[in-house]
Amino acid sequence: MGARTKARRRAVDLLFEAESRGLNAGDLARERAAAPVTPAPLNEYTITAVQGVVAHWGDINDALTTYSQGWSLERMPDVDRAILRLGTWEILFSEEVPDEVAVSEAVLLATELSTDESPKFVNGLLARIVEVKPTLV
Repeated sequence: MGARTKARRRAVDLLFEAESRGLNAGDLARERAAAPVTPAPLNEYTITAVQGVVAHWGDINDALTTYSQGWSLERMPDVDRAILRLGTWEILFSEEVPDEVAVSEAVLLATELSTDESPKFVNGLLARIVEVKPTLV
């Protein structure tokens, strides 16, 4: 597993943990960077990604709500929500990640961390975000 893939997984972990605990994910990322709870410190991309998601939280949630047919954010599994938020941030706001890579990595995370149906759902929703990206940014 590459360093960027590991950084994404850790970002999803932090987004998931923060939402589960009712914390601000950006604050949690900064806290974990200052005082790591694992032997390996947080990758810089993990911190950048989590802070990017937090900075664009409303826009990301609006896009996901608008384009997820028949699924409200609250109805989605928590881990899927974290994966989708990260993927949407990479697609819409990160200039260094190609859209195809963002979608592929999100599908990989969904395959590893979520339900059997999640990879297809994540792929479809993020593909739609890529399709409408010119109207969103």
